[in-house]
Amino acid sequence: METQRPFSRRAFLGQTARFGAAGLAASHLWPSRGRADQDAPPDDAWQIGCYTRPWSDLEYREALDAIAEAGFAYAGLMTTRSKTRLVMTAATTVEEAQQVGEEARRRGLRLVSNYGGGISVGRSLEEGIADMKRLIDACHAAGCPSLLMGGIGNEDLFDAYYKAIAETCEYAAEKGVALALKPHGGLNATGPQCRRCVELVGHDNFHVWYDPGNIFFYSEGELDPVDDAPTLDGLVTGMCVKDFTMSVRDGKPVKEVSITPGTGRVDFPAVMAKLNRGGFTSGPLVVETLARSDDPKVVLAEARKARTFLEQLVR
Repeated sequence: METQRPFSRRAFLGQTARFGAAGLAASHLWPSRGRADQDAPPDDAWQIGCYTRPWSDLEYREALDAIAEAGFAYAGLMTTRSKTRLVMTAATTVEEAQQVGEEARRRGLRLVSNYGGGISVGRSLEEGIADMKRLIDACHAAGCPSLLMGGIGNEDLFDAYYKAIAETCEYAAEKGVALALKPHGGLNATGPQCRRCVELVGHDNFHVWYDPGNIFFYSEGELDPVDDAPTLDGLVTGMCVKDFTMSVRDGKPVKEVSITPGTGRVDFPAVMAKLNRGGFTSGPLVVETLARSDDPKVVLAEARKARTFLEQLVR
């Protein structure tokens, strides 16, 4: 196991200062260049996909139907209509995960990411590690090469959460599953905070999936992802594609991320330019949110717009 140092907050802050801007090697980008997903076509630099979240009120198979109909070749697993509100969690059996993977393949889709929710470090570190291994096993069984983590906002559980990740990085690598953290509020709301988390774990199988919409959202619209993105040079291996807008209703500011990418405040060309310079020159770009509508045809049309927007962005 590579991570043998104590997980104290003091050691964490000291290590962060030593790492500097270089961070982890930029050569560890998307796992199509490593053990995970070795079958990815070499000329497919950007894997443009969509998560199930825009169809979270539907069963995941219906979401996959829509993702395929919208013209995406790649899909990410996230919220859905189920007991857990997610497609695959630590409670998902290997057999269930295999079925999820088969459902995606039937629709001509390749899975690129799974968000499986939290892990049970609140009960014990050992249970958190066990949950991580079950999530990794589910991703492996489904043929999904990346497990997306949302971080933790409870400072008392911070060390245990990242210790559980550190203890399973090598296990995930052996299974061909890359681990990634996204900006998600709390203690991992900004690029610098995510960098500290990744460097605390200190394993080359743990990176960041950027989320520009969340950078705006959790800073109340004050931190521009164009300015934040360079703080993650060398660490970004994918993107949850999300936009952001803020309006005033009844005299109060209202934040919104459930809009179609390219229609809000995120300057995607500028963000991508910064990320490109930092080493993110290929990898998954997976739409997380779209404009809401009760009409499935409208949501489908917005998904197609988002796909076209990303295809033009990386052209």
